[in-house]
Amino acid sequence: MITSTLKILSEADKEACELVKVSEEELTVDKKRLFIESYGCQMNFSDSEIVAAVMRNADFATTSSEDSADVIFLNTCAIRDNAEQKVRNRLQYLNNLKKKRPGLIIGVLGCMAERLKTKLLDEEKMVDIVAGPDSYRDLPRLVEEAETGQKAVNVFLSREETYADISPIRLNSNGITAYISIMRGCDNMCSFCVVPYTRGRERSRDPFSIVEEARLLFADGYKEVTLLGQNVDSYKWKKETAKDGESTANALPVSFAQLLEMVALIHPDLRVRFSTSHPKDITDDVLWTMKKYENICKYIHFPAQSGNSRVLKVMNRTYDREWYIQKIDRIREVLGEDCGISTDMITGFCTETEEEHQDTLSLMEYVKYDYAYMFAYSERPGTPAAKKLKDDVPEEVKKRRLQEVIAVQLKHSSERNKLALGKVHKVLVEGPSKRSEADLCGRNDQNKVVIFPREHYKKGDYVYVLVTDCSSATLLGKAVEEVTA
Repeated sequence: MITSTLKILSEADKEACELVKVSEEELTVDKKRLFIESYGCQMNFSDSEIVAAVMRNADFATTSSEDSADVIFLNTCAIRDNAEQKVRNRLQYLNNLKKKRPGLIIGVLGCMAERLKTKLLDEEKMVDIVAGPDSYRDLPRLVEEAETGQKAVNVFLSREETYADISPIRLNSNGITAYISIMRGCDNMCSFCVVPYTRGRERSRDPFSIVEEARLLFADGYKEVTLLGQNVDSYKWKKETAKDGESTANALPVSFAQLLEMVALIHPDLRVRFSTSHPKDITDDVLWTMKKYENICKYIHFPAQSGNSRVLKVMNRTYDREWYIQKIDRIREVLGEDCGISTDMITGFCTETEEEHQDTLSLMEYVKYDYAYMFAYSERPGTPAAKKLKDDVPEEVKKRRLQEVIAVQLKHSSERNKLALGKVHKVLVEGPSKRSEADLCGRNDQNKVVIFPREHYKKGDYVYVLVTDCSSATLLGKAVEEVTA
């Protein structure tokens, strides 16, 4: 197993789905320097942890500055157009840097790689290496090839690769929370999404390697793991090969609910979260498992994308408004009104009318999400929507609808947070508050940020906090003794 302890730094002033994270400076000598800049979602950041581990094994050390790097990797996101434009702007800057340092190797990894490989390598000549999400084991060879002056490319999409034997470098540097990738790819084929084409078909990772990774994290002092996948609820693993004549004919598959339980059983002090759920796949077994174990957090990211059944059909989401609402009702029935629920919403999708936009607002009024990731539709080349649908909603209409969605969500976030007032919450301390070293910051069961005076508490502690005030984004309170029923 490849092991590493690299830390990743983050820039603070970016939107949640437009974050940029860069590798940290490692104190070492006589090693080549690697600079990694990552864009997009947590899956992308998790992939950068794998890349750093692979390159560490090839005798590279990381740096936090492109100016001192021998190799620069941009791990890219293709979900939104402005993410691609940001990467292109960075590549222009880095190419100017390369003119001063001709030996510098520049590579584009991740979701932009397959789609733009010809442009980036041959037409625009902006990079030396292009590598897709399933080719990270090949990066040391690609670097060697690029060092000879050749253009190096590997965008092969695998049906088997899960990087299960690689112990990734932890994305955050707090030593308390960590992400574990449990599956790769996606089979859902939503008409607006590029993920099936950039990350390939869905495949689940061996559950025993997942449990072992979580166990080692807990032994190292981590107190929370988040199980990551494009659609965790469709996780299913079954032993495919036999050893020493062992039969696999009767081997039962491991479901996501069973995997959740396996991780939860590691230790009661290890919190378990997961992301993301596709509404069509979440089962009662998952909900009852969440209810059974106190250390499985009562929070579900449950993307709706739209509140209108016709638009959902055009999006190929495979459910309608009524079906989605039934699932929301079931979550509330099993886990209670306090369970945190968040969503994704797209405004101005192809052919969306004003009346259909109002259905999105009314769905939000029904559910009252704790928070949401909200976007105006951005057409992505290569998707079914780009090929078959006309992007016919004017930009100013998209933006106006987006502002209306944001306004409703801010109201609901504030309402949901006010429900916490006067209640005691169990908070896992992740570190000092950004605004004051005198305060500590952590999250409660529902994934909400809680800030309270430091006193004698420290990072990694579980603290019971009485919430006394709130904003639409944050809970404020003070530590109290544990309250028992």
